[in-house]
Amino acid sequence: MTTTTGPTAVTGSVGVAHTRVEGRDKVTGAARYAAEIPFTDLAHGWLVLSTIARGRVTSVEAEPALAMPGVLTVLHHGNAPRIDVDYQGLLGSPDPVVGVFQHDRVPFVGWPVALVVAETSEQAREAAETLVVHYAQEPHDIAFSAGHPGSYTPEADGMHTEKGDLEAQLAASAHVVDAEYTTPEEHHSPLEPHAATARWDNGRLEVVDSNQGSSWIADELTKVFSLDPGSVRVRSEHVGGAFGSKGLRVPQVLAAMAATVLDRPVRVVLTRRQMFSLVGYRSPTVQHVRLGADPDGRLRALDHQGLNLSSTVHEFVEPSAGFGRPMYDADAHRTHTRVVRLDVPTPTWMRAPGEAPGSFALECALDELAEKCGVDPIALRARNEPDVGPVSGLPFSSRNLVACFEEGARRFGWADRDPRPRVRREGRWLLGTGMAAATFPVLVGPATAGLTAEADGTFTVRIAAADVGTGARTALALIAADALEVAPERIRVRVADSDFGFAMIAGGSMGTRSWGWAVMAAARELREKLVPGGDIPAEGVTAKADTGALLGTLAQKERHSYGAQFAEVAVDVATGEVRVRRMLGIFAAGRIINPLTARSQLTGGMIWGLSMALHEEAVRDQATGAPVGPDLAGYHVAAHADVPHIEADWVDDPDPDDPVGIKGIGEIGIVGAAAAIANAVWHATGVRHRNLPIRPDRVIEDGVTEGRVTATGGGSA
Repeated sequence: MTTTTGPTAVTGSVGVAHTRVEGRDKVTGAARYAAEIPFTDLAHGWLVLSTIARGRVTSVEAEPALAMPGVLTVLHHGNAPRIDVDYQGLLGSPDPVVGVFQHDRVPFVGWPVALVVAETSEQAREAAETLVVHYAQEPHDIAFSAGHPGSYTPEADGMHTEKGDLEAQLAASAHVVDAEYTTPEEHHSPLEPHAATARWDNGRLEVVDSNQGSSWIADELTKVFSLDPGSVRVRSEHVGGAFGSKGLRVPQVLAAMAATVLDRPVRVVLTRRQMFSLVGYRSPTVQHVRLGADPDGRLRALDHQGLNLSSTVHEFVEPSAGFGRPMYDADAHRTHTRVVRLDVPTPTWMRAPGEAPGSFALECALDELAEKCGVDPIALRARNEPDVGPVSGLPFSSRNLVACFEEGARRFGWADRDPRPRVRREGRWLLGTGMAAATFPVLVGPATAGLTAEADGTFTVRIAAADVGTGARTALALIAADALEVAPERIRVRVADSDFGFAMIAGGSMGTRSWGWAVMAAARELREKLVPGGDIPAEGVTAKADTGALLGTLAQKERHSYGAQFAEVAVDVATGEVRVRRMLGIFAAGRIINPLTARSQLTGGMIWGLSMALHEEAVRDQATGAPVGPDLAGYHVAAHADVPHIEADWVDDPDPDDPVGIKGIGEIGIVGAAAAIANAVWHATGVRHRNLPIRPDRVIEDGVTEGRVTATGGGSA
């Protein structure tokens, strides 16, 4: 028995800025990512992807590749082990792309058709590039448009909501906005590509990969390979970004499949170009918004309809039309989501799915309405603040959107803004300012956590959380320190091991909220086990908690984060270039655990919103169905030179009825940012841009050059 000091009265860790607990390891290279961890006798797999958009594989000429140096096997639909993707997982049925080599059908360009495994990565790549695959090609359709005859309403909940007589309220409105907005295909481009290594160890499948939830991936792999529960262990200690793309993907399945065939560890790493086909993306959208209002701007009608695409093999919905449901009061509300299935890869969740594109459309439409009504854009939004959920009728848990407006307007200097467009100028630059509102739902899922009081006076947290670069380890250390009333330096946090039990994924901004609740509960259990000043055995004292039953104790309310986004832009009248000069985001996001990493998350989202507004646009070749320039040279994202002075801050946002108080901040930062920039471009030029991105050629074509704008507010992109 060893005598140690138990919890002592140290409080105040939560809410104080702390550097990342793993920060030193990351900057010195000690932190190893999925493709960097060594394994004895490791083999390497290299994917071969289809070059046609629709058809079937007729044959794979594997023999020449098998004869090349170091090649161990070539897996394809003719020889691969059978697996199962007909199941319901945590997020529903999986994308059939993970059912690799189970048939000869090809539903899009970039579909996996073979895996070459060799002793080295270089040998595998060389053989893969020489592999000949024969196809029977069929006509394909990748043309996404509002009038596509194949569009339909999905059967999932929330695809259509309606309250009040919309057409009657529109007819009675003094001012009406009726406009169409589009957003393009956008791609996740996390710094770390997707990678997985699999091996069998004493009858148990072990996988090291890059994911957003190790227990989630372990459960999915158990089902894919029809294994007994507990027979799969997944670890993902360090993740170099995810943004919704790192669920069960081809690398984990193929690494496990090849490891089974060869009885040795196998690693599969995606190239940047392969990621444009295999890990999902944000679907393009076409959104039709109709707003009707009284002369003073009070909304009578809000109609938001959204269309997105999906693949022919799997249905994915980008719920852009739902953005306004919790936001603005109106006598009549209608939202409607439709999908069209094309010969393209399946989209997936991408930072603020639905809210990011949806906020662009609705917040730009509200700006247009404010112009028609002659009302300040902030005043218009505040005038339509609801008392309860506009569609649900539920009370709000907390709602401090107006406080965000007020603080943002004060700090941005909004009161000095001339509401007329195209009146500020510096040389060849037209200047303008714009704003938009933001919201994101507060979600939570079950989690288990273990907390051990160690004999040396430290405490160890074990939870299958995923730190995808957000600072989750640090946040959990601070939560545990406050719950135990000890200094954060006495807390060690171990994450991302499926053997720790189930924990909700890092997605939907619910990670820290879900995991933090479990850590708090485990801390309470541990404190009851410990005697102040008592003995702690060498093996420590451990308490565990599972929040599954606690979720039902939350009252039914509208729970959301909110924000106000502000932007100032300069538009070159000669070239059409748009430069963002400054951005400000003020958010109401509940309890802020670590201001340092929280501000990083918020500004990161805002920068992505800037990128969405001005740069990001994936294009597909209509003839081949393939993406054009699928790399970070051809797919433009915001670079350092594009990022202006950006500030992010928050207002107090307590919720006395919430036992956790954490709302989540990973996604709220991007919501509304693109709309604020688009509204600022209108204020600078007098021209509305309803199609993203706002490229220089579109600015020129729409009349920003001298003498081409003939009426205030005229034109649309």
